[in-house]
Amino acid sequence: MICMTKARARSAAKKVKDKWKAKTWYQILAPPLFETIPVAETLTDNPNTLLGRVTEVSLQDITNDFRKSHIKLFFKVYKVAESQAHTQVVGHALTSDYVRRMIRRRRSRIEGVYDVTTRDGAMLRVKPFAISEKRIQSSQKNAIRNVMKKTIAEGGATVTLNEYIRDAIDGKIGSDIYKNCKNLYPVKRIEISKMEVVRQPTIEIIEEKKPVKPEEPPAAEPQVPTPEQPVPDQPEPAEPVEAPQPVEEAAPVTEEEAVKEEPAPVEGDDKEEKKAKKAAKPKKKAAKAKPKKKETE
Repeated sequence: MICMTKARARSAAKKVKDKWKAKTWYQILAPPLFETIPVAETLTDNPNTLLGRVTEVSLQDITNDFRKSHIKLFFKVYKVAESQAHTQVVGHALTSDYVRRMIRRRRSRIEGVYDVTTRDGAMLRVKPFAISEKRIQSSQKNAIRNVMKKTIAEGGATVTLNEYIRDAIDGKIGSDIYKNCKNLYPVKRIEISKMEVVRQPTIEIIEEKKPVKPEEPPAAEPQVPTPEQPVPDQPEPAEPVEAPQPVEEAAPVTEEEAVKEEPAPVEGDDKEEKKAKKAAKPKKKAAKAKPKKKETE
C-alpha cells in the first residue's frame, strides 16, 4: 500500500506544471499619436487575454517633461502582433492632488459634462471645470457653463479625435474657454479634468482641409497678326532726353593767376613802346672836356 501511494504522488507531481514558465512577456506600445513608443510590459500565457486591457501611463514618462506629470493617459489594447500589444487612447484625467491644489476657500468651482462628436465620427465625453477668483452667483455659473458647452462643441466639429486629444492635453481648449469667459466674469483657471472616448472614429480616411487660394485672372494671350490683317504701325520710341548738368561756379582768381593769364606781347608793339619811352626821357647835357695835364719834362 505504501508503494502504491508513493507512485501516485510521483505521477501527480509530474502532471503539475509551473504556470510562470508557460507565460511570455509582451511589450505594450503607445498609439501613433505618441509615436508608438513602448510604455509598459505585461505577462500572459494567452495573447487573447490581453485584448481589452487598459494601461495607465503618465504623460511625463512619454514626453520626459516633468511639468506634465499631473496628466494621466489611459491606453486600451486592441491588437496583439507577435510580442507587441498595440493600443488606442480611451481617455485622460488629472491627478487628484493637482485638482485639490487649485481649490481654495471663498472661490467658486464650476463643472460640466458635455458630449462632443469629432469630424471623423468619434464621440467624446468632456468634463471641464473652472475656478473663479471670488464667489459668484448661480446665474453667472450658468452663463459660464453655456460658454463651455458652445466652445467645446465648436472645437470638436472641425478636428479629428487625435487632434482634439492633443488640444485638450496641451491646454488649447481651456485657453479658448478662458478667452470667451472674459466678457462674463474673469475666471482664474480652466482645465479639462477628465475626458473619455465613448466611440472610436468611424471614418478611417479624412481629407485634410486645404487653404482656398484666390482665383487669378487668366493671362492675356499675345495677338499674332494674320497675313490678311496688316500689322499696325507702332510709334517709334522717343529718344532719351539728357538731363541738364549743373553749372559749376567759378572760383575766385588770385593776383598771381591773373598775371600768368595776361597775353604775351607782340614784337611790333614792343618796338613802339621802346620809342615812346626814349622820347619821354629828358636829354642829358654833354659833359665838358677836362684839360689834359702837361707832361713834365
